[in-house]
Amino acid sequence: MVYLHESPLRSHGDLRSANCLVDSRWVLKVADFGLAQLKHNAERRNAAPAGRPPETLQGPQLSVVSGLLWRAPELLRDPDGPPEGTPCGDVYSFAIVLFETLARAGPFGKTNLNPTEIVERVRHPPPVESRKCPFRPPLSQLPEPWDADYVRALLSDCWAEAPEQRPDFKAVRARLRPMRRGLKPSIVDNMLAMMETYATNLEALIDQRTDQLAQEKRRADALLYEMLPRTVADQLKRGRRVEAESFDSVTIYFSDIVGFTRLSAQSTAMEVVELLNELYTCFDAVIDHYAVYKVETIGDAYMVVGGLARHPRVAHASQVASMALHLLRRVRHFRIRHRPQERLMLRVGLHSGPVCAGVVGSKMPRYCLFGDTVNTAAGHQVFAAGSSNGFQQCDTSAPTHDIQCTEGHHSCPDLGAPPWQGIS
Repeated sequence: MVYLHESPLRSHGDLRSANCLVDSRWVLKVADFGLAQLKHNAERRNAAPAGRPPETLQGPQLSVVSGLLWRAPELLRDPDGPPEGTPCGDVYSFAIVLFETLARAGPFGKTNLNPTEIVERVRHPPPVESRKCPFRPPLSQLPEPWDADYVRALLSDCWAEAPEQRPDFKAVRARLRPMRRGLKPSIVDNMLAMMETYATNLEALIDQRTDQLAQEKRRADALLYEMLPRTVADQLKRGRRVEAESFDSVTIYFSDIVGFTRLSAQSTAMEVVELLNELYTCFDAVIDHYAVYKVETIGDAYMVVGGLARHPRVAHASQVASMALHLLRRVRHFRIRHRPQERLMLRVGLHSGPVCAGVVGSKMPRYCLFGDTVNTAAGHQVFAAGSSNGFQQCDTSAPTHDIQCTEGHHSCPDLGAPPWQGIS
């Protein structure tokens, strides 16, 4: 830059990080200068129309606005200024590039502002009488050891609001000499030292990115395990075809909300969604304490199964029955936000028997259960509503009752077979 400023070109005019190139010998080369008038005409053609919202900018218009992040404020305020820029403007641009390099961030660090908002803040500084500093990159984001006083002072001087207060590049070079402390006098030694430093930094960055990737993978796995049984999810992750399975004995839980149709008709769609979300979030927290698997929710219907392969030695009937009673207790204390005087009631049906289970579909795959056991459990849930007389009740089939007795537990009453089907 010292050579460029002493040449007939006099200034660069578009100094930014994209125009700073590093060759195979780790030597920085400045590029993209000497075409000021040509670039200036192209920028004018692609300039965004006045008053256009920044979020609607795209393509060349967004590129032009982003390129203004390195431009000095006095040049931003003068649309008819010299296309080739000024030496003082180059010093301002150099300070932005130096901040990018040291902070390992964008031109203005980590910020929620879009390029248009940043450019407008730089273009229009606060009044002098307000004694507020002009908008600049945050020096607080400089990491050690680049947060030294001499670096902060140099950056502040280079992006000073008044162009005449900025140092020239000879002064900048002199003030950056402390950065060269510890460097070897030999060029080869310096290159080896720099390569070692770059390799160390690269290893640290790789470790950081690897940790981030591992965290994202854990979050993705946790979400997948919430949607599918762990054994099934592991097979899908390995790219294997999930074969359907048969289970000789499982216990299925069905429940829905008594009077849900009437409640829905008296509520808005958003209120119904919020109600179901709060209720089933409460249910999900309860079933985490039991060896069961949540199959699905359809509207106000909630389906859970116990006894799948993930819990082969667990007393599934007792687990599901205890869970059902736990849910009934929780519902007694549940309050409807938009109808606080009204209380929810559940009708619950339990049945045990054989089922087939498998994954259905490849897009948004679902783990589904099939067999008469599923239909019978749903029937007991409907039968519970007819037997409840306004109170919550858990209707257990005879097979579930017998298994509970075998397991040494008796949590829910056996109401016998529902009238629509004989069950032994």
